[in-house]
Amino acid sequence: MMKNPAWIEIVPETEWANDDSLGRLLEKVKDQENGRVDNIMAVHSINPRSLEAHSAIYSSAMSGTASLRKVERELIAFVVSLENSCHY
Repeated sequence: MMKNPAWIEIVPETEWANDDSLGRLLEKVKDQENGRVDNIMAVHSINPRSLEAHSAIYSSAMSGTASLRKVERELIAFVVSLENSCHY
């Protein structure tokens, strides 16, 4: 059985520059590999404060500890995503 993805209203990335809050966050939340905003971040576009908070939590989780190397944190995130059937 295939699950249908949720539909969540977002502000299209092409319009972020027209909004002061989103425009300020655009470069910070863009995926460095593909130069686009991932869906997981784009769903916050109607509430820039939540986008900024999500970005801060992600940054802290991925770089905020000296006990794990970056590659180990990435591996943990990868395995959790696989277990949750999430491509992120």
